[in-house]
Amino acid sequence: MIAHFEIPANECKMAARKLALALNAWLPEDIRIMSAVAAPKNFHARFDATGKQYRYFVWNHTAMNPLIRTTAWHVSRPLDLAGMRSAARLFKGTRDYQSFAANPGYAKESTVRTLTRCDIKRNGSLLIFTIEGDGFLYKMCRGIVGTLIQVGLGKFRAEEIEHMLSKKDRRVAGMTAPAHGLVLWKVFYRRAAVAKKSKSVRPELIGRHLA
Repeated sequence: MIAHFEIPANECKMAARKLALALNAWLPEDIRIMSAVAAPKNFHARFDATGKQYRYFVWNHTAMNPLIRTTAWHVSRPLDLAGMRSAARLFKGTRDYQSFAANPGYAKESTVRTLTRCDIKRNGSLLIFTIEGDGFLYKMCRGIVGTLIQVGLGKFRAEEIEHMLSKKDRRVAGMTAPAHGLVLWKVFYRRAAVAKKSKSVRPELIGRHLA
């Protein structure tokens, strides 16, 4: 993932390449800076993002794989994958996703978001849900995945997704999937926002966090 911070010009005495090495010497083993570059003065790692991709992992087998027990949701019952894929396609587009989001504890200006991707791939017993869009509401991805799993279990029909979206009420949709299966996989930026350099910019760090 990309992060940034500001360094006063009179204190920036280290090359970006060496800065990454120096930071890694102090970071815990599960976090590494892959590269560091100077960014435009007004760059912001959060507010300049144009989109995000989340992935959610489900282990669909009677016995859980112990190697991924902390990073995937164990669903032991058989799932209707075709039905789940049909339902997933209905989430794409510019929609109001209030029915699939939890209350964040404050008023949202809008609950409308645009999803450009919502699909499911199977690799043996592992199901990978990929959800991509311009932004997400609180627990929205987990609400979508939980509902899709319940479609696969026969609790809902795929065509009910349209009704859930139209009601804008969390109570009409399915469950919220557990947190441990969700990963923020990618954050998208306009290339110029992070690549441009000039003599007038403040030195800022752009690092990548290994997931």
